[in-house]
Amino acid sequence: MPAIRNLLGPQREKLVNQVRDLLGDVRAALVRLEVSPEDETRVRDSIRQLEDLFLLVVVGEFNAGKSAFVNALAGERILEEGVTPTTTRIQVLRHGEQFERTSVNGSVDLITAPVPLLKDIHIVDTPGTNAIERRHEAITQEYVPRADLVFFVTSADRPFTESERAFLEKIREWGKKIVVVINKIDILESPEDLVRIETFVGQNFERLLGVVPEIFPLAARVAFHAKQRGQQDELARSRFDALEEYIQNKLDEEERFRLKILNPLGVGLHLVYRYDGVISSRLEILKQDLETIETIQNEFAIYKDDMQRGFRLRLADVQNVLHELEARGEEFFEDTIRLPRFLDLINRSKIKADFEKKVVGDAPTLIEKRVEDIIDWMVSSELRQWQNVRDQLARRRTEHSERVAGQMAGGFDYDRVRLLETVGRAAQQTLEHYDKSAEANRMAESVQAAVAGAALMEVGAVGLGAAVSMLASTTAADITGMLAAGLLAALGFFVIPQKRRTAKKELRERIAALREQLMSSLNGQFNREIDRSVFKLDEAMAPYTRFVRGERDRLEASREELKALEYNMTQVKIEVSA
Repeated sequence: MPAIRNLLGPQREKLVNQVRDLLGDVRAALVRLEVSPEDETRVRDSIRQLEDLFLLVVVGEFNAGKSAFVNALAGERILEEGVTPTTTRIQVLRHGEQFERTSVNGSVDLITAPVPLLKDIHIVDTPGTNAIERRHEAITQEYVPRADLVFFVTSADRPFTESERAFLEKIREWGKKIVVVINKIDILESPEDLVRIETFVGQNFERLLGVVPEIFPLAARVAFHAKQRGQQDELARSRFDALEEYIQNKLDEEERFRLKILNPLGVGLHLVYRYDGVISSRLEILKQDLETIETIQNEFAIYKDDMQRGFRLRLADVQNVLHELEARGEEFFEDTIRLPRFLDLINRSKIKADFEKKVVGDAPTLIEKRVEDIIDWMVSSELRQWQNVRDQLARRRTEHSERVAGQMAGGFDYDRVRLLETVGRAAQQTLEHYDKSAEANRMAESVQAAVAGAALMEVGAVGLGAAVSMLASTTAADITGMLAAGLLAALGFFVIPQKRRTAKKELRERIAALREQLMSSLNGQFNREIDRSVFKLDEAMAPYTRFVRGERDRLEASREELKALEYNMTQVKIEVSA
């Protein structure tokens, strides 16, 4: 911890504290986003590493001579060398009074050595980027984000291979400063070969990273032996002195501090960019989810309108039955209330029986059949609407299943898919277990109860047709009773026509009352059934709807937070870079 403190003045310490606070805010924002534990750990490590010595990480393919390069840099044979992959673990070199190797966490070796360079810089040697074991390459990639400076070692006999290019693509977004070492130049036959290799490496790096890196061609093994033997001419031939001059003069205290600050800023910005992209991807998914929800809810409204419109059309069939009943009643009175049929007119029972047979007739049965047809239509329509909801949610489950998988460690993907499946399963179960007969019976009983309630009668188990028949029969009884009483009271040439007109008028009024009563009951009950159907559909969608809208609001707030952090870190980066 005291290492960087020794480098700090008041201004630098203020800058370190500013960067630490910014990274703390980044970490808090990422925790709220439920990012992967690895990324949360990277931010935490970056904060902690602000207090550590400058960290130089050496990467490259195995057999590029990384270990030989580190040994030449240290002037001591600290690391094992060989033609086969000798570095299968992370090796961290630090200053110590004596050489010592300690295993840490099973994948890291901590090596201390009395090397002056290590008093100011920690050096990390990593497994080859083209290691046969993917685990070796993985631990290399995990360690790169911690680096304050990356030395990328490539071999003069195989410069900038495909695996090196792929590895550099993976670390490019971390924004690390990379210094390129072209090792083994002693195997080249001419200076022209070296110029061609330098040009080739420089152009490929610029194409890949957008900048031309500092390139140091050298022969690490030649340099190491020259240092061991004190051969200055061989050391000069190795061209290792140019790299050491860079480390001594350009990688001075000021530059090390600058890179030390830029490293955690690069980590923070990289993660902010990455998760801003994840948020954008999720918001796009949620946008399409919301469009689906809006489509379904609009279809609920259309469904309700269509149901009400269809119901009015079908209700007209019921009204036609009553119109026909009324027409038959007028015809009945026209034929019946005549003087030649006087004896029939004063026979109340006969008139009532004839009225029920010729006028009421099968009207109750027809009305009941029309209402049953409406009920069947409503049950089928509701099932089709459930089918539509199920199908649309099934499409949402499959459209982005690969796209969203594994983007974050949190519950977004899981919760979203779970809710989609829950709502879809509810729709599927409704379709599978929907008892059309039982639902139709329930609706019929509700309609019957509504009609009976409006008529103030106790129908019990009597069907709708029986209820209508009772209403119509009551009308018949009232009218025929009025006829019999009136005709017994007075006879005359003018009385019969007057009674006929009165009977027709009374019939129209009673049929109108029956129509109003029946239509009001049917309208009220069926509107309640339509509302009930829409409510059930809406309730099934509600958990998914709440989740999508809540996640959208949460992610939009997180994106604004990340944008603010990105701006603040960029401003500090510009200040430090300047």
